[in-house]
Amino acid sequence: MAAALQVLRHLARAPLSPLLLGGPLARLASSMALAEQAQQLFESTVGAVLPGPMLQRALSLDPDSGQLKVRDRSFQLQQNLYLVGFGKAVLGMATAAEELLGQHLVQGVISVPKGIRAAMESAGKQEMLLKPHSRVQVFEGAENNLPDRDALRAALAIRQLAEGLTADDLLLVLISGGGSALLPAPIPPVTLEEKQTLTKLLAARGATIQELNTIRKALSQLKGGGLAQAAYPAQVVSLILSDVVGDPVEVIASGPTVASIHSVQDCLHILNRYGLRAALPRSVKTVLARADSDPHGPHTCGHVLNVIIGSNALALAEAQKQAEALGYRAVVLSTAMQGDVKSVAQFYALLARVAGTRLTMPGAGASVEEDEQLYELAAELQLPDLQLKEALEAMVGTRGPVCLLAGGEPTVQLQGSGKGGRNQELALRVGAELGRWPLGPADVLFLSGGTDGQDGPTEAAGAWVRPELTSQAAAQGLDVAAFLAHNDSHTFFCRFQGGAHLLHTGLTGTNVMDAHLLFLQPR
Repeated sequence: MAAALQVLRHLARAPLSPLLLGGPLARLASSMALAEQAQQLFESTVGAVLPGPMLQRALSLDPDSGQLKVRDRSFQLQQNLYLVGFGKAVLGMATAAEELLGQHLVQGVISVPKGIRAAMESAGKQEMLLKPHSRVQVFEGAENNLPDRDALRAALAIRQLAEGLTADDLLLVLISGGGSALLPAPIPPVTLEEKQTLTKLLAARGATIQELNTIRKALSQLKGGGLAQAAYPAQVVSLILSDVVGDPVEVIASGPTVASIHSVQDCLHILNRYGLRAALPRSVKTVLARADSDPHGPHTCGHVLNVIIGSNALALAEAQKQAEALGYRAVVLSTAMQGDVKSVAQFYALLARVAGTRLTMPGAGASVEEDEQLYELAAELQLPDLQLKEALEAMVGTRGPVCLLAGGEPTVQLQGSGKGGRNQELALRVGAELGRWPLGPADVLFLSGGTDGQDGPTEAAGAWVRPELTSQAAAQGLDVAAFLAHNDSHTFFCRFQGGAHLLHTGLTGTNVMDAHLLFLQPR
């Protein structure tokens, strides 16, 4: 397989000619080259939001005057600059920041995923690593993206640094996806274990990231504006790499530098919705009751400047540009793909059928019933920026290959104890759905990958599938439905064709949610 892939790699530089797509060997060539291109485009998506370039675009320093410019604001530096950070991309962000700021930086503390320095070193990504004599102290924790004792120690060190600042100081806060798990500081008497158990229960019952963060903020010393409050009266500048649909700064990493707009009643409503209010530990009830009776009310964050420096939209725009350079008609469907992974999978599979029909049989068009069903699925997903009509109209008159791009973060309701992540689960479900319908004379491939390079508690970023997945899996004795019933997508892809459909990037050093790529190639 590896030798064949080497021979065929040159085919991945441009969309395949229909003349090549004749017999079984040619179909194999088409499949392999399309998979190669899909992975190249995913890497382009990630490359657009690497921390160093993004941070350099956001900050500029005048070495003569010591003026630091952030957007349209200027700050005078004179041995008064401190740095804290937390998130999957923060190691690279801190490295770029220290390189830019040099001796102006007095001290820093960052909380990053366990093993990320070793991973970056082994991958040869020196640009993501702090220099040996850095002024930034690094804590590693939150293994498998779950808060733990190491992350708690980091959070307390960050709080201590913030609380020691004065009105003359400037605190630069670096925030990226995964930051919430890396900044756990429960309000006593709530313990880390109690907060973690409650979060796991909510996630397992399908709570959205917005709902999870509402609960986290209510029980945290630092989230929901707590870090900004700890740093007061110092000025605070937060540079944020968004991993949340719509880029709401109050939700990313649970908004440590944004005053919370949620009340205790909001928390109770969420807990009621998922049937967890009655089972709350006494400590959680105590903290919620105390917050409800706080005479000072919510604090404000007037001393804070929050700036989004990277997002899913930026990443997809670069992928669109790269796809067009390869000869694809590329359309960004949405940067807000969310909802239950089953519904999202049905949407993508039906989209492939409807779009494929328009692409390969423009005179025929899809059936009215299929069109209506597709729009109904889209309405159920409630995607505010969905460009479905525009994408389908783009199929008309397009003779060559098409790439439809989307980003977001679907949710998985756990039913089994298998191993996987939302990207592998989505890919597997799309593969199963694609096999249910004849797709006409078009080659179809779907890829779903997490831009951080880690999908759930696995070493894969995601996976790619084709319509033949179910039948090919059955030939290997693999029952797709059984793996899905146990949320065991990673085990499936490890066994299916020797793991060839898994997407392996290693930890990327960035995180702007997931990227979904749907390819349609007329035969």
